[in-house]
Amino acid sequence: MRRAHTVGATLLKVHAHGTETWGWQGRTLSRRADGRWLRVVARPKDKTPGATWDGYAHADGLLPRSVPRPRLHDVAEWTADGHRYRAELSAYLPRPALATGGPVLGTDVDLPSSWWADLREALASTAAVATTRTTVRQQWIDRHFTRLLGIPAPAIAWTTGHGDLHFANLTGPPLVICDWEGWGRIPVGFDAGLLHAYSLLRAGTAARIRRELAHVLDTPTGRAGELVALAQLLQVTARGGHPDLAPHLARHAERLTAMPVP
Repeated sequence: MRRAHTVGATLLKVHAHGTETWGWQGRTLSRRADGRWLRVVARPKDKTPGATWDGYAHADGLLPRSVPRPRLHDVAEWTADGHRYRAELSAYLPRPALATGGPVLGTDVDLPSSWWADLREALASTAAVATTRTTVRQQWIDRHFTRLLGIPAPAIAWTTGHGDLHFANLTGPPLVICDWEGWGRIPVGFDAGLLHAYSLLRAGTAARIRRELAHVLDTPTGRAGELVALAQLLQVTARGGHPDLAPHLARHAERLTAMPVP
């Protein structure tokens, strides 16, 4: 990946420097590059690129400019060593993410009402974008929802959303929403539910999320989408991910369903 990052910098005619930022399981590597941000993603050459491969470019072209996000400047693709690589040069954000070390929030965040208003507006603007990109699949819900939560799967209302909303992908103030590689069709309430679930270790912030996003979370359709988000995270914790978060997820799911988590 380090060699690939150097190749990407050469192709896009920038000089990479500064601290390395690694993505999930080393699939991506990012660094500063001449005042911008150079991200390189890899996948085996024999695997067809999925929706996350060019999600940034689709977001840059389809989302309204009112949705605050890093702008994409240039892209390069190549193959080497049995892998396909994609380099994306985007705007550098001087402010760090509101959570560090992963998506689970470890310390409370104190954000002004204006930041929350901007988040609500950004999510509403994203919801209005028509796309065939799929982030959450009905097939996954049909297969796993009842197994993970112990209740029948509800009817789902669909919308367009970020799909990986947590404070490690948010900065501010001012608000900027990062990591658009997986955006697409999601259940209504999924983004809000995911942000809340990843914040359950910090009761103050979790309560603030429920107040600020009550217009979604406190509706039947929003509650259904929140349960899908919880089910997905319960699957992650069942496989050993986020062990500190696991009991909080189970308790919250039981509060919402009035049923013990299987």
